[in-house]
Amino acid sequence: MITELLIYLLVVIIIYHIFEYMKIQFHYDKCGIRYKPGVPIFGNTFSSIFGRRHFIDDLDAVYKAFPNDKYVGFFDGMKPILLIRDPELMKMITIKDFNHFVNRKPFFPKEIEPLLGSSVLSLEGDEWRKMRSRLTVAFSAAKMKGMWPSMRAVSDQVMEYLKDHQSEDIEVADLMRRYNTDVIANAGMGLQVNSLKDRTNEFFMAGQQAISFTIWRKIYYFLTIQFPIIAKLMQFLGLQLLPPAGTVFFRKIVSDSIAYRKKNNIIRHDFINILTEISEDWTLDEITGQIYFAFLASYESSTSTLSLCIHELALNPDIEEKLYQEVRSHQERAGELTFEDLPELKYLDCVLSEISRKWSAAVIMDRVCSSGYVLPPPREGGKEYEVKVGDTIYNVVNPLHLDPNYFSDPEVFDPTRFSEGNKQNIKSFTYMPFGMGPRNCLGMRFAIIKMKVLLYHLVLNYKIVRCEKTVEPIRLQPLDFSIRAVGNTYVRFKARAE
Repeated sequence: MITELLIYLLVVIIIYHIFEYMKIQFHYDKCGIRYKPGVPIFGNTFSSIFGRRHFIDDLDAVYKAFPNDKYVGFFDGMKPILLIRDPELMKMITIKDFNHFVNRKPFFPKEIEPLLGSSVLSLEGDEWRKMRSRLTVAFSAAKMKGMWPSMRAVSDQVMEYLKDHQSEDIEVADLMRRYNTDVIANAGMGLQVNSLKDRTNEFFMAGQQAISFTIWRKIYYFLTIQFPIIAKLMQFLGLQLLPPAGTVFFRKIVSDSIAYRKKNNIIRHDFINILTEISEDWTLDEITGQIYFAFLASYESSTSTLSLCIHELALNPDIEEKLYQEVRSHQERAGELTFEDLPELKYLDCVLSEISRKWSAAVIMDRVCSSGYVLPPPREGGKEYEVKVGDTIYNVVNPLHLDPNYFSDPEVFDPTRFSEGNKQNIKSFTYMPFGMGPRNCLGMRFAIIKMKVLLYHLVLNYKIVRCEKTVEPIRLQPLDFSIRAVGNTYVRFKARAE
């Protein structure tokens, strides 16, 4: 009897969602919005949900299907999304008419991830404005300069580690993940962590567990995003999306650090010190949430960018050599790299800009409509479309970066696109690795600086060479949030003659 009842309920649920899916398609048809039919319940993301390809490829398939439309319909599971294709329309949505699109969609429901739900990524409306305004101070040039010695020290740890591993095929993502972990620990929290020596330290393992999405965690995440009632149920049952050990660890380490500093009147140039200065009325969870989010964001996005940059340099020795000549020339002329020297490294900036174009970790700039908005017709002869409060739009990033209409030979890794003579030719809002508008990436300056300091010393001291495991051409693993090469990134680091 119970079996038959469960089967009956399952059939009813499936039929209901197929009906809802068809209703959404009918709505798009009626409004003249083109779309690619997907799979009921899973929409256009069926392939990425079940590990057949990357989410970027799901987006790109819909983006390319309608080359003459400014926006099209996209089904992220059961949620109807407007996929914005037109750069000028993106500018209007993210800057000119930002007040209609202040919020982002919930990435981590607060019900099941209270720490991340308190982060600047998840906050909405006036709460977000207040948090963003305060946090902007934490990422000023002056604050970054204060963190520079910590970044340099962690970079030196990587150089020292590679001295004893020159004959090995190095798995670069693991190396870069340890580097990013230690930068956040040192520069962000004043903790002396060396993940290259202490390979299973609690700080590193917290990040490793958080980004390891099993198929069950992926399904769990999908269900909580698609069906908010499930998130409420998980809250009632006391279940979290991310391993609870990570949140317990971060709460303890932040609270202990704040208490110790207050008791001993200690001031350090790190995020904890900055946040305690600007957050007199914040709860411990609000402070911890900002640090936890910064850690997780840095842990994977900067890791992806650095790993693929090293991968591309191994595949393009002429580009690596040109970069080496710049950093060697600077070293001979000015001596040790300082914070003030960074703007002088023009080619290094070109290399990072190009890797951020070709392999952007941004993927989309999602926005939720906070007050009614009318979009212009999607194409000539079409009709205007009213975006209602609560509707979600995706401003695409990666598909634009790889569109030959905006970048010639987009699959080619060519840093000269961003040279002084060429970058002025890049069309506005076709290059957005850190987003655009008031909700762009707050930690952009921090991310760029820590990547530059490592790449500078890496190329100065070691030649990046291919090994048997180096994959060419680079293709993405079918992951949800990470940007990693199929087969991972393996290279060898050969010390340069002094």
